[in-house]
Amino acid sequence: MLNMSLSPSQKRYLRSQAHHLKPVVMVGQHGLTDNVLSEIDSALDHHEMIKVRISGAERDEKHVMVDAIRAASKAELVQLIGHIAVLFRRNSNNPKITLPKN
Repeated sequence: MLNMSLSPSQKRYLRSQAHHLKPVVMVGQHGLTDNVLSEIDSALDHHEMIKVRISGAERDEKHVMVDAIRAASKAELVQLIGHIAVLFRRNSNNPKITLPKN
């Protein structure tokens, strides 16, 4: 699958759409396990955009985890605020979110 880059206006749009979402995946004390990565992948397939709560991690560790999630899931980071990361990955078979053109 093609890993596209989001424009600033597309990220802004996705942030506005993500505001009401609740975290669907929690990364807890055991960190990024294969099960957690599988759950993120499945949630992205179903929803296209999800929030992931990363609890119990220091700032640097949290950024490393988010980078690992992005690499494993081929998702774009829309936003990272506190312990919540918003991720987006287009579902090429059944797109649900229509992005602005630029």
